[in-house]
Amino acid sequence: MKGVLLLVSVVLVVVAMPQAQSVDDEIARAVLAAPAAMAEGASVVRFAADGSHTVLRAGSNGLVCYDRSNEPGRSFAVQCTSEENMARSAQTHRIRMAASSANDVQLALAAAEADGTREAPKYGSVWYSLAGQDEASVVPHQAHITIAVPFATGEALSLPAEGAYTQAGAWVMEAGTSAAHIMVPGR
Repeated sequence: MKGVLLLVSVVLVVVAMPQAQSVDDEIARAVLAAPAAMAEGASVVRFAADGSHTVLRAGSNGLVCYDRSNEPGRSFAVQCTSEENMARSAQTHRIRMAASSANDVQLALAAAEADGTREAPKYGSVWYSLAGQDEASVVPHQAHITIAVPFATGEALSLPAEGAYTQAGAWVMEAGTSAAHIMVPGR
């Protein structure tokens, strides 16, 4: 009997070890999008297809990070933002997971925008996004940075709007919508 209990205990430990390691790996991947000085204190969550999430690590600095690599059409993609943007992040993830094409994603987001159900991000919050072919192809903590300015226009912010990809300075993308954000050059 002691032998059976020992065997069961060893099997349980061996089975649990890879799961703990995979959660640690997922946390390490997710925080790659965070500024280096904020990574250690960031919360990390895992989104389910329905937009609900599981907290993998509680944080202390108001930043939350997650891996988006499971979304259709993505290879390696991680993102961090303010905890106050979780409703928008969950809604976006749910829409992306349910869509059968990039066009369907855009149509669903536009429909939510039009009917007023699109979750708005916190004004002035920062989004850090890191994406590539795989984890090896990205530079940790060198994320693309945007600043949420829901419903703002370039005119209101004294910044150029759509089509300013070639300009050297910051500009407003998706002006006038809940998705309006300042594109930060160089990232």
